[in-house]
Order: sequence, then structure tokens, then C-alpha cells
Amino acid sequence: MVLDFLLPSPPKSWSSDKTSAFHAGITAPSKASIQPAGRHFLAHARRHIHSRTFSEDEKVVSEAEAAAKAALKDEDEGGSEGDEPEDPAMLKRDPKDWKDQDQYAVLGLSKLRYRATEDQIRRAHRKKVLRHHPDKKAATGGLHDDGFFKCIQKAFETLMDPVKRRQWDSVDPAVSDDVPNPKSKSDFYKLYTPVFARESRFSNTQPVPQLGNAQSSQEEVEGFYDFWYKFDSWRTFEWMDKEDGEGHDSRDDKRYFEKKNKAERAKLKKEDNARLREIVDQALSIDPRIKIFKEQANKQRNAKRLEKEAAEKRAIEEAAAAKAAEEAAAKAAEEAEKSAREDGKKNKELLKRAVRKEKKNLKALIKDNNYFLPAGETAGPVEVEKQLELLDALLDGAKGLDQLEAVRKTLEDGVKNGNIAEVFKAEVAKRS
Repeated sequence: MVLDFLLPSPPKSWSSDKTSAFHAGITAPSKASIQPAGRHFLAHARRHIHSRTFSEDEKVVSEAEAAAKAALKDEDEGGSEGDEPEDPAMLKRDPKDWKDQDQYAVLGLSKLRYRATEDQIRRAHRKKVLRHHPDKKAATGGLHDDGFFKCIQKAFETLMDPVKRRQWDSVDPAVSDDVPNPKSKSDFYKLYTPVFARESRFSNTQPVPQLGNAQSSQEEVEGFYDFWYKFDSWRTFEWMDKEDGEGHDSRDDKRYFEKKNKAERAKLKKEDNARLREIVDQALSIDPRIKIFKEQANKQRNAKRLEKEAAEKRAIEEAAAAKAAEEAAAKAAEEAEKSAREDGKKNKELLKRAVRKEKKNLKALIKDNNYFLPAGETAGPVEVEKQLELLDALLDGAKGLDQLEAVRKTLEDGVKNGNIAEVFKAEVAKRS
């Protein structure tokens, strides 16, 4: 691409030998205070003041912006009271029949109904008055008809009076009083949660515990049903009272109508209590949490029963084992005693045999060694008798097998050493 244009001539101060040119001198330096500003500085200051990190500060700012948007949205939506489409038939209502009109629909609050606040009722009334005031209609060329305007005023008076509003809310035909079908295949919580929320508005005790969900604890569920079985309702049926159409001023007629209305209110109240009790009974009978709690309770009872039975069985087994061990120990002791007796008897017999054997050995030893006479002496009958008597004395003096064995060994040593006569005399003297 070629651009066809001419460049301007350079200034006279320009020279091809110089790479730059000074057109003016540099001014003297001066001090100036710089003030921080801008959103980044404000963010830095905010983090420093509140000791936040970057992520913490961003989170706080985002939450504040979200809250501001929500508040702005609520403010925008807050002015919709009284803007509902108006039914042409409602606009033609006779103000004399104001008691039969839908008080909330007249003010354009049919969606809010009993949830409408006093401020919302006032705003809705203001809009309706500005729209349907008879003077405004006349000024625009319309008929000077104040029928619906009177209906608006009656609705406003009713809903701003706490007593009258309760009377109307108690019989509001637009709010269902239906009892759910317990055989419905719908989810239990989706079916009954709105029902109990609807009935909560009649409670004298607030706040009212709600149905909850599958994660609700047993304490919460039991507290819920306990509350609803003791439900204290302010619902009243004065709005349904029938008035004397003929306008009699007779005191008796007034008493008659009061008595009749009172009886009708009591009847309706009783029916309403029965209806609410039916709802609570139905919910309790099909509540899946109650089934789970009962199964858990049965398991606990069975576990306790089984534990008790197991403990009793262990006790019986331990008692039987202890008795068997005691009997075995007694039998073992008896057998040991019997064996000891037999062993003692056997040992005693063996001891006797050993003693007899030692005595026999000693008698054989004296016989084989010239009756323990000194060397060179002849063993005559007299000497033999005398030596045997000494041997008997020696045997009587040696108590037990050990002493007999010791005597025998001593005498055998005397025989070996050739001094048996002296050893024999010494042993006789020692043990006789």
C-alpha cells in the first residue's frame, strides 16, 4: 500500500548532524503533595482498616452488593399491592352486600390474603381510593357512582380492625379447609407441609412448630404432634352470624338471634376442631418418621430383652459350671485322698518289707561274720545266744528304715576294717 502525500518542511533549527533538539530549558524542581484517590486506593484502605485479605474483602463486597440488589428488588416489588386485575362483576357490587364480598380481592390483595401486613393494606387502599373516588370519576366525565368506593371503604375498615379481620380470616372462602386424602400417592411432606402452614395462622401460640422433614429428630417430631394435639385456636365464626332481616327492635328478638348465632358458632367451632384433629390423626398415622421411631424402639426393647435373656442364660451357665467345678473338685479331692490312703498303705507295707529286709540282712551279716565275736573266739551256743540278744536290742533301738540302713552300713564297714566286735559293741551301746 502506498500513501501519496507530502511531508512538511523541517524547521530551520533542524540539522541532520543532530539527533535531537532543545526547544526550551528545564524548569526548576518544586515539591507537590500527592493525594491518593481512586477505587483501588479505597479498596486498599478498606482492607487495611478492617484487616482483611484480598479474598476476604472481595467476599464481603460481593455479599454487600447482592444484599443491595435484593433490597432494590424487594423495593421494586413492594408496590404491587392493589394492582390486581379487577373483576367487572365486583365493580358492580351493591355496597349493602359488603359482608359477602371478598375483602382482600376488593383491595387487590387476593394473592396475599391473611399474609398481608397493615402497611400493604394501607398502600392498596390508597391506590384503590385514587382510582375509584367518586369525585375523580365525575371529573373525568363518568357517572357519580360511589357503590364500589363504599365497598373499598368497608373492606379497609374490616381488614384494619384486628377483631373483624380475624372474623373474616376465619371464614375466608378463598383459603381451603380441605382435609388431605391419606391414600394419596403424593410425597408426605409435600402433601402435609402446606396444610399445617395454612392452619398455623389460627394459633394463639406463636411461633408454631412445622412438620419438618425426614431429617427431623424424634424430639422435634414428638414436640410437633404434641403441640398440634393441644392446639389453641383463635378461629371464630362471628362473621357467619345471621342478622334480623326485618330490623326488629324487640329485646326478645335480639336475644333469640344472639342465642341462635351463639349455638351456630359453637357448632362450627366443634366441627372445625374435629376437622383439625382429623388432619393431625391422619398425618400421625402415615408419618414415615413415626414408623422408623417405632421400629427403633422395638429394636431397643428387643435388644434389652435379648440382653436380659442372655444375662440370665450366662448366670445359669456360670452357676452350672461353678457347681460342676465344685463337684469335680470334691471328687478330685476324694480321689486324691483315697489315692493318698492307698499310697500310704502301700508305702507302709513297702516300709515294713524294707525294715524286715534290713533286719534279715543284719542277721545274715552277724551269722556270716562269727556273730561279731573278737577274732580267735569260737562261737559256741552260749556266745551265739548272747550276740543275738545284743543284735535284737540293737534292732529295737534303731527306729525306722534309715537307722537300720545306717547300722548295717556301719557294721559292714567294721567287717571290712576288721574291728567288727568293737563297732558292734559301740552300736549296741549307742542305740540300746
